[in-house]
Amino acid sequence: MAERLVVLSDMWGVKKGLWITSYLGYLQQYYDIVFYDMQQLAHIDLTVNNEENLHKAFVNGGIDTAVAHLIRKEKTASHYLAFSTGGTIAWKAALKGLPVKSLYTVSATRIREENQKPDCPMNLIYGSNDSFRPKKEWAERLDAELEIIPNFGHELYTDEKIIGKVCQDLLANVTKVKFKKRKVV
Repeated sequence: MAERLVVLSDMWGVKKGLWITSYLGYLQQYYDIVFYDMQQLAHIDLTVNNEENLHKAFVNGGIDTAVAHLIRKEKTASHYLAFSTGGTIAWKAALKGLPVKSLYTVSATRIREENQKPDCPMNLIYGSNDSFRPKKEWAERLDAELEIIPNFGHELYTDEKIIGKVCQDLLANVTKVKFKKRKVV
């Protein structure tokens, strides 16, 4: 039985998300994958779909709507892979009771404003040039470890090198061979 992996897009969803197919291609043979487009989950349908309007729509209720819908839809404990705004939504949902086995976020935008962290294993990855990444003091206060990738900005998750790295990290978790200690008689 494959482990379940819930993948949450960035704020653009599938509209600018061709990169997401690379993740799904790598991971689908090892995980039972469920994918959510954040615009759909947040019920955002804009006439003018530019970055400023989309950001406002998420901040002004879209994030909370997406969190509520994710909690309502996902009842099975699962691993989560989330990008940008999707990482924020997964984080907030986990704090509100979403059953999370592990949380792997890449460029999660607004978690830097959180004062609590979910009670699950986490990987938090950011580019060193990402203006949305949490400060070192935030990570220390929450006892959260940040992995900072040099010379990358916010959208590092769209780069093939990072896609490979993230997928290798996730595959290492699912393909670990566990040995039981046997009593020698």
